[in-house]
Amino acid sequence: MSVGLKQKYRRKAMASKQKTSSLLRPVISAQAFDLVIFDLDGVITKTAELHAAAWKHLFDSYLQRRQGTDAEPFDADADYRAYVDGKPRYDGVKSFLASRGITLPYGDPGDDPMKETICGLGNAKNQAFLALLNEEGVQTYQDAIDLVRRLREEGTAVVVVSSSKSCLAILQAAGITDLFEERVNGLEAAKLGLPGKPAPDTFLEAARRIGVEPARAVVIEDALSGVEAGRKGGFGLVIGVDRVGQRNVLLQHGADVVVTQLSEIQVMGLPSALDSLAAIYKRLSDGHVAVFLDYDGTLTPIAARPEDAALSDSMRETIRALAEYCPIAIVTGRTMDDIKDRVGLDNLNYATDHGFEIAHPDGERIHHEQAASMLPVIDSAEEGLRARLAKIRGTMVERKRFSVAVHYRLTAPEDIPAVTQVVEEVHAAHPDLRKLEGKKVVELQPRVDWDKGKVVLWLLRSLGLACEHMLYIGDDVTDEDALRAVADCGIGIVVWDRPRATAAAYYLTSPAEVERFLRQLLQHLVDAKA
Repeated sequence: MSVGLKQKYRRKAMASKQKTSSLLRPVISAQAFDLVIFDLDGVITKTAELHAAAWKHLFDSYLQRRQGTDAEPFDADADYRAYVDGKPRYDGVKSFLASRGITLPYGDPGDDPMKETICGLGNAKNQAFLALLNEEGVQTYQDAIDLVRRLREEGTAVVVVSSSKSCLAILQAAGITDLFEERVNGLEAAKLGLPGKPAPDTFLEAARRIGVEPARAVVIEDALSGVEAGRKGGFGLVIGVDRVGQRNVLLQHGADVVVTQLSEIQVMGLPSALDSLAAIYKRLSDGHVAVFLDYDGTLTPIAARPEDAALSDSMRETIRALAEYCPIAIVTGRTMDDIKDRVGLDNLNYATDHGFEIAHPDGERIHHEQAASMLPVIDSAEEGLRARLAKIRGTMVERKRFSVAVHYRLTAPEDIPAVTQVVEEVHAAHPDLRKLEGKKVVELQPRVDWDKGKVVLWLLRSLGLACEHMLYIGDDVTDEDALRAVADCGIGIVVWDRPRATAAAYYLTSPAEVERFLRQLLQHLVDAKA
């Protein structure tokens, strides 16, 4: 790249910095989900503080009796979240004591609270909690109560699952026992022999009682063990509730999306872009628009093998005609040569390899300099992946210039954990690379401050347009960076076959609907020019 182009690239990259929304909006729609399972403490009720206080009273007293006044006290924040939050009471006792190197006999659930057993200490904690409950009462989170009522109004079943054996007493004290169709609590779990969180069994029991498959149910949890249980159970959507500043950890333990307030959750779902054409056209009333399009899953159906994802003639003609009236950019993880061959149109902008290479219609090509300097690291990662995945059938390693992708759509389900482990280990050995996950594909690419969101804003500025003129359509989780970038100013449309957490404002259900939408937009622009 020439010095002049380098300077131009840097100026445009700096100009593209723009405030974007950092939150996804979880969508709970009757089209996709029949049941929502709520955790109790910390989600519905403000009893987590009472539980933490009861645990602290128990452990501080016990540790001082055992180790003297120099014993390290129980941390009602860090220790609570790490060892006892969301778990059955006796499991919490065992977990915390193990962290201090203490082993006790399990005992019996009928043990006296003064007895030095796991059950005895657990019973002492329950005594302390009930005393606090009686003394201070129960407060609820209004955002949670409002959400439960909205769901019930829409005909969605609502169940509460709690590890606490005091679940009924808490609901009664809060006056909300009538809000839930079912409850699965610590007493019932013990009676049924169900292991507690992070095992998914109590959530699965709740779904069984309503007659709903886990994939058609949502789990809403604030505990790390709870979101982990939701993920293990195969639930359709796991929403983490971050009321204490642990968003990243909730995501790491299995949450699909994290909210700080339950009011962020949408119950009705997004409107269809095809049903909202008038509102979209109104946003584009000045006649200026730049259309940004993902490829796989957006312009073509997802194919089992990437090489089979061919653009239809009708879609190509629609894009060609639309490009006569507005700038169009294809933003994809594919390589430049591959996508240009597939689309076959020269009058478009292309951002390939997730934006590390950009080409304009005038023939100008720009490469991300920092990413280019890391090609030897990508070479090394590719070599490691190919060597270790060669014997796993159905798994394909695809080298692009600035990244290496592992496709496992054709991999046997029982072999996927092995693929995941290899990718994790190769990734750990190459800390200069980041991992990007999509639909049955995971990529390792340079760890630089560059993603689809920054790419589309950079391209938009290079076209001399503002964010208000941007329309982005994409289907994958990798498109969410771009959808977040456009959320506060332009128009974001997600392509999905079922609702999920997204930053988009509208949805389409298939590449066929994308083509219909683009044809409608074309006609609108033609009429506006007439």
